Amino acid sequence: MKAMVYEKYGPPDVFQFKEVEKPIPKDNEVLVRVHAASLNAGDWHMMRGEPFLMRILGGGLLKPKHKILGDEVAGRIEAVGRNINQFQPGDEVFGASVFGGYAEYACVDGRYLALKPAGMTFEEAAAVPIAAISALQGLRDRGQIQPGQKVLISGASGGVGTFAVQIAKWFGAEVTAVCSTKKLDMVRSIGADHVIDYTQEDFAQDGKRYDLILAIAGDRSISDYRRALSPKGICVVIGGSMAQYSRAILLGPFFSMTGSKRMGVVMPKPNQEDLTLLAELSEAGKVVPVLDRRWALTEVAEALRYLEEGHARGKVVVTVST
Repeated sequence: MKAMVYEKYGPPDVFQFKEVEKPIPKDNEVLVRVHAASLNAGDWHMMRGEPFLMRILGGGLLKPKHKILGDEVAGRIEAVGRNINQFQPGDEVFGASVFGGYAEYACVDGRYLALKPAGMTFEEAAAVPIAAISALQGLRDRGQIQPGQKVLISGASGGVGTFAVQIAKWFGAEVTAVCSTKKLDMVRSIGADHVIDYTQEDFAQDGKRYDLILAIAGDRSISDYRRALSPKGICVVIGGSMAQYSRAILLGPFFSMTGSKRMGVVMPKPNQEDLTLLAELSEAGKVVPVLDRRWALTEVAEALRYLEEGHARGKVVVTVST
């Protein structure tokens, strides 16, 4: 099969388009003919091997352990492992592949797959597994979102953010979206009740308070988030700069112990139940993937460079086969 392969850490130019051996599914896996894959910030962190923690967590200390990146895929099942009973060859599915998505075929654990809604394209379905689950689990599990709450989403125009706006509205929240000037109309169009242009206004200084803050982008201090929370508010950090994420991990427990306000972080855990829920929400028109650009498999390096610049509206996807 053909795949985009990288054998050393570095900038996007390290990727090469190569012919490699087709993977063989293990007992609990299925072999998916990949029709589309989508990009995440974790891909370019793995590409560069930065921060060094990424290498410790499985990337490989001196060189990449997994030579094919891509952890969100959609496609058609070609073969199933002997322990797979729910799926069969020919099924159209989407899910989290962990690694291997930037290729014509990928092996995916059956626990991280769901049937693709008939009304979704493969590109739309590939945008869902990690990004939408990050938003869902951040809002529901960590944020304990409730109907009628005031929710602020910082970084509302990116891959996770566009899902978060829609999912928060589905939960019945009043949503304030933070993004740049050029993306205000887009976040309004997906349901945001209020928008803040961060180039003109600082949500931490305007005196408004929120029951739940989902921090997806930016580099804010702990005190900024504390200031913007209501007395029993919760701040959930999903992304942003490594400094912001590190502060949330290290100082979040202290933040939560020194008053009624709380802070936590999210490490998304793909699972079939949440994927199925998101598929149902998509079929009902409640959560619709926002796609920025589509690239060919041979253009993965250019797509990652574009994503790394931080200007994407919604998800960036790769079309592998039609």
